[in-house]
Amino acid sequence: METLQEFLLKRDYVKIKLKLTKTNHFEIKATINGVIGLFILDTGASSSCVGFEAIDTFKLKVKDSEIKAAGAGAIDMSTQLSKKNKLKIGKWKRDKVSLILFNMTHVNTALISHNSKPVDGIIGADILKKGKAIIDYDRKYLYLKRFLVR
Repeated sequence: METLQEFLLKRDYVKIKLKLTKTNHFEIKATINGVIGLFILDTGASSSCVGFEAIDTFKLKVKDSEIKAAGAGAIDMSTQLSKKNKLKIGKWKRDKVSLILFNMTHVNTALISHNSKPVDGIIGADILKKGKAIIDYDRKYLYLKRFLVR
């Protein structure tokens, strides 16, 4: 019988290892504009985002945004928007990725208080949908469909 991994790899998915943190989040390394960062994989986050302090780190061009962010006990947070970024997760990559920027202090404070590493941002449902993501929770792998140029 064919395994999930065999099935997906035959269908042009890439396999990315996930690390389960002490807070029961999956941690993932991703590269934005050529710079590696540490992210939480969050299926409940509608948009992928990074903290304001990451603007220089990831070479982001930002604009103010009318959108207010909410989550993990914080509401009505000011945001900025950065478009046309290059994102790479394992062997999967996309150009023209938009990212929301907001104050991630509350997220990292919570992680640190539970002896986890602070993160640069969150990979959300927008990226997971674009990559037709499949998460193997048991084996701790993320599968993303390779983008084929036609």
